[in-house]
Amino acid sequence: MTPAGLAQLEEELRTLKAVERPAVIKAIAEAREHGDLSENAEYHAARERQSFIEGRVAELEDIISRAQVIDATQLSGDQVRFGATVTLADEDSDDEVAYTIVGAHEADIKSGRMSVHSPLARALIGKHLGDRVEVITPGGSKSYEIVDVKFG
Repeated sequence: MTPAGLAQLEEELRTLKAVERPAVIKAIAEAREHGDLSENAEYHAARERQSFIEGRVAELEDIISRAQVIDATQLSGDQVRFGATVTLADEDSDDEVAYTIVGAHEADIKSGRMSVHSPLARALIGKHLGDRVEVITPGGSKSYEIVDVKFG
């Protein structure tokens, strides 16, 4: 993943541990004060939220511990690699679109960050400026030309 992606996950982990976890513990304590737990919807909702938080904390700790961070600012050239921002021209419509190839946990296609595991990214990896790629999509086959490759 990229350094920014790692920082985002670390910030989410800090928030869960420092803000969300104490808040849900307080909510559970308050719900217990209301009496009978078997019919206490607030208690059950708080316990469910606690379960989600603990699961997400464990997941984030695992992801962060196994993360391989690649700083794209240290890369250069015209070959598409992880961390590259690739500008593509749709060969049918001549529309241009740019995507940065990032790790799966930081992908957000609406923000122009495409998972390295996506079909388009897999087709692009290893290609060079000016190459054409064809990708099978749910809507059929699409052809693109790589018109720019930037790092950082």
